[in-house]
Amino acid sequence: MDKVVEAVEAAKKEWDEAYSQAKQHIKTIEEYGKSREQQISNSLPRLNGLAQDALALLSSLHFRLDLLAPQLPTDDQVQSARALLESWKNQSQNLRVSLRNANLQAKANMRKAAQEERELLLGGGGESTIRRRNLQTKAGMTSAAESITESLRRTRQLMVQEVERSAGTLMTFDESTGVLKKAESEYKGHRSLLMRTRNLLSTMQRQDVIDRVIMAVGFFLFSCAVLYVVSKRFGILKLQRQVIAALKAGMTGQAQIGHGVFGNGINDNAVHRVDVPLEQPMRDEL
Repeated sequence: MDKVVEAVEAAKKEWDEAYSQAKQHIKTIEEYGKSREQQISNSLPRLNGLAQDALALLSSLHFRLDLLAPQLPTDDQVQSARALLESWKNQSQNLRVSLRNANLQAKANMRKAAQEERELLLGGGGESTIRRRNLQTKAGMTSAAESITESLRRTRQLMVQEVERSAGTLMTFDESTGVLKKAESEYKGHRSLLMRTRNLLSTMQRQDVIDRVIMAVGFFLFSCAVLYVVSKRFGILKLQRQVIAALKAGMTGQAQIGHGVFGNGINDNAVHRVDVPLEQPMRDEL
């Protein structure tokens, strides 16, 4: 922002200098033609070229300030720059009107001087002949000087346009640099966010693997417990079937012994009581 303020102050100084030069050239054009010596030393196209160069420089400074005004740090400075732009615009328009009026005045002065010169030449005598020769020599010199001046003016105009184009390019580069720096800072922020996200994903992946291992181990232990319970259950059922078969076999044996005693005529009271101990029933361990 400090660079913008410095550029605005430099533009103001250049404006004051260029405005003074333009006023001086316009004043010289307005007085052109009043004296013969002035016409010889300076030609009207050359003076107009200098004035046009000064006006072009003023236009360039106006354009530069118009670009710099929105970049000022405070609103007050921006408003002040806008007001200064309007003032410069009015001054430039006034200078152009003054230049047009000065050219009209210069042409009137030249017509008046030509009329006086014609009257002097028509007067005759040796003085008139010498003056005619001097005028022809001076006219050739003036024409050559005017052509050279016009060429230099065009070169200067091209150089001014090139400088303006270079200034615009530099300002564009500065803006692009600012945008690139901003993009770089945003990229760094996104990069840190991506790194944190990557670490979080790695942690989640490790946790997922651990969860899978825990689930596998739990399922294995559960399967082992189920198999153990099932195997124990089948073993108890088999044991119960064996006990029941033994009990049935014992009851069948007692019945056969009683039948044999009755067949031999033995009294029921003489039958000895045989107490067959029954095995205790097995309890389900489950």
